[in-house]
Formats: sequence, structure tokens, C-alpha cells
Amino acid sequence: MIYNSIIETIGNTPMIRLNKVTKGIQGTVLAKVEYFNPGNSTKDRMAIKMVEDAEKAGLLKPGGTIIEGTSGNTGMGLALAAIAKGYRCIFTMADKQSQEKINILRAVGAEVIVCPTNVEPDDPRSYYSVARKLNKEIPNSIYPNQYDNPSNAAAHYETTGPEIWKQTEGKITHYVATVGTGGSMCGTAKYLKEQNPALVTVGIDTYGSVFKKYKETGIFDENEIYPYLTEGFGEDILPKNVNFDVIDTFIKVTDKDGAVAARRLSREEGLFVGWSSGSALHGALEYAREHLKKDDIMVILLPDHGTRYLAKVYNDQWMKDHGFTEARSFGSARDIIVARNGKENLITVGKSSRVSEAITVMNKQGIDQIPVTENNQFVGSVSAASLLEKIIQDPQLQSKQVGEVMDKPMLFVAPDSTLDVLSSLLNKDNKAVLVRDDNEKVHIITQHDVLQAITNG
Repeated sequence: MIYNSIIETIGNTPMIRLNKVTKGIQGTVLAKVEYFNPGNSTKDRMAIKMVEDAEKAGLLKPGGTIIEGTSGNTGMGLALAAIAKGYRCIFTMADKQSQEKINILRAVGAEVIVCPTNVEPDDPRSYYSVARKLNKEIPNSIYPNQYDNPSNAAAHYETTGPEIWKQTEGKITHYVATVGTGGSMCGTAKYLKEQNPALVTVGIDTYGSVFKKYKETGIFDENEIYPYLTEGFGEDILPKNVNFDVIDTFIKVTDKDGAVAARRLSREEGLFVGWSSGSALHGALEYAREHLKKDDIMVILLPDHGTRYLAKVYNDQWMKDHGFTEARSFGSARDIIVARNGKENLITVGKSSRVSEAITVMNKQGIDQIPVTENNQFVGSVSAASLLEKIIQDPQLQSKQVGEVMDKPMLFVAPDSTLDVLSSLLNKDNKAVLVRDDNEKVHIITQHDVLQAITNG
């Protein structure tokens, strides 16, 4: 068969049985391998859908410009569409994305603007904000906004879902996918659940993202947000394409577990996949060990290709430097917590408590910083040094509420954050950080804890 352009080859990706990484698990585990798309990722599906829907709506005219914030893969899909249809592309990316992704986008003619990762989504420097600004400034341009554009989920509802249903002959019982913009999970899940309402969907989230807690509590907790390394899924916003009603449960996966699992898929199954594919596998297997039965069929969507991560996940030195291999040179936040043997509980003070009460707690416990809570949320912090400075200026502060004098909340970090990462975060502005373990229990780590761990190591 002869195709008229590269975009006609999007979709109809293969389903492959996983044989070695699934040992000990009941049921059948299949992988929907999306790197067979021409842009090597599942994002090709929604990229072409967003472009063609914009054309139909008269929003994108000949010679126009496509502007998008991307972690790389959506940009690649949009760039292929632009080449086939004669458009210009400008993409904004967060600086945590791999250099390979940036290089690939530039290789297919796109202009790439790299923006800082660790800023709020509405910060004018964020890759979301920069993309929106460019869209306003450049005539005959569109900002597809994959996060909120309904064409994203629609693409998967129209293609990915039906493909999986047909390939499994309607026997699929579980669908697993990472959740970022929400399209590949929710569009696919919506279609599959319409065919079989009993089908179970498992969303894969990462530590530092808000999805899991929001699904379970309905609370958008900003304290869940902290820097993480994994690319392509997890968010610090709630995209409109994330339909929590079609996601039955979430599992969080650490940066390390995702990276190690990606390498396992390459080594043991011959599937040279990206980092988020490893995260999808790890979370799926974690769920399968407890819940999958003999006759069940689980399908895992593997989003992209390993070539995007040659300098990271598939670089042995990078893996060692980040403590992601067994022969690692650094301990981690998890190691510090395990070493305590459950002997220490987190001490907090309420926002409405008196400052004098907070001082009494710190003196009694022999600590010099303490998180401030309200309705089980971490809303601030107080330290002995900060309170002393303020009380010297105004002795009456002791009778005021903690909420009137507290500092910003302590940062949350991932359990597998290495000691070098922890030490870089702990400074005069951040006296301590918080860690939520696998059981959702919160722990505090101070400069003293890191120094002790380095010394003992």
C-alpha cells in the first residue's frame, strides 16, 4: 500500500504479549506499543486530530503557525502534521525535558523555546504562559492546548479505544495508562467502558503530581506538587481532558521505579520504550499482583520510544548519579526514613494555635522547625530562628495565631530523592522538606538528617 504522506500511517499500532516481566502474575498482560506511530509516540493520534479539527473550524488557515506547550511527543506529532500540510511550528518546553526531544523537534523544522520547570503554571515564564503569549502576538496562529482541547481525548476515543477492543476481541478486562493531559487514558477508557462497563481502568501518576489525591479526596492539594524527573505524565494542574469519572483508581510510581522498569522492557521483552512506559509497566504490575485473575486480560499503553531518553534512562552514568541503580553512590530520602525504624512521628502545629504554643512544642521536642497544618493540609511552617527574629521586633506576637506569622509551607519531595538532591534543596530558605511515603504517611527531613546520612554512608 502506498500512503500519500507520513500522517496517513498514524494508528493501528501492534498489541504485544509481555512474557518475562510478568512472571508470577495471573492473567494475560498485553502492551499497546505506540512507538510504531510515525512520530514514535501515542501523541501523533491527537496531534493530527487537533490540527484537522482546527482546520474544519476555520481556526487554522494556509500558511498558519501552530504554537504548543509540549513535553516533546505532542510537538513531534504536530510537526509531522505541519510538514504534511505546510504550517510553521513553535513549541515551548520545560527545561527538565531530555535534550534528545529538543533536538528531534528542531530536526523536523520546529522552533523550540525552553522554559523553566519549577515555576507556577500561571507564571509568565512557564511553558504554558509563553505559548499563550506567542499565540496572541502571532497572527494566523493557533494554540491547540492539548490539556483542555477536546480533540485530544476524542482522538483516542475514535482510534485507540476501538483498536484495543478489536485486537483483544472484546475480552479486555483492565486498561492501564499514564495520565498527563488525560487524552490517551480518558478517551480510550470512555470508549472501552461503553463497550463493557465492568472494565477496570488504572491511571498511573507520579510523586509530585496532584491526580491521585484529587481522585481520592476531591482536593487539589498544592502540597502534593514538587519537582520530579519523570517526563510526559503527572501534572500540577487539572487538564479538562482528565475525566476522573472514567478512571477507577490511581497508582503512583517513583522516578526510579519507572526508569528501572523501562530498562527491563528493553532488556527482557525487546521493547525499547520511554521512561513513562516503564512507569506504566511498574504501576500495572503492582496492581496486577494483587488484583489480576487467571482469565483477565490487561492492556498497558506504552506511550513512546527509548530514543527520547538516551542521555537519561539509557545512560548508565546518569542512572548511577541519580541513585537509580543498585550500585548507587547516594542514599535517598527513603533510606533516611527506613533508618528511623518508625520511631519518629511528624510533629505539627495548627494554624489557629498560639505562637507561644508552637514555641512550647519546639522546646519540649527539641526541634527548631515545625510544619503548620489546617484541616489536614500543610499550609505553612514556623522555625525557631524566624520566630525569634519576629518576637524581638514585637514581643506581643506570642499571643497571636501561628497563621499570622508562619512562613511558606515546606517543600514535598519524592521518596527516592537522593542525598545530593536533598542537600541542594535544604538551604537558608528551606530548613526542612517533607516526604510522603508509600503508605501516605508524611515525614520531615532536616539538614541534620542529610548530614548524618552522608556521614553514616
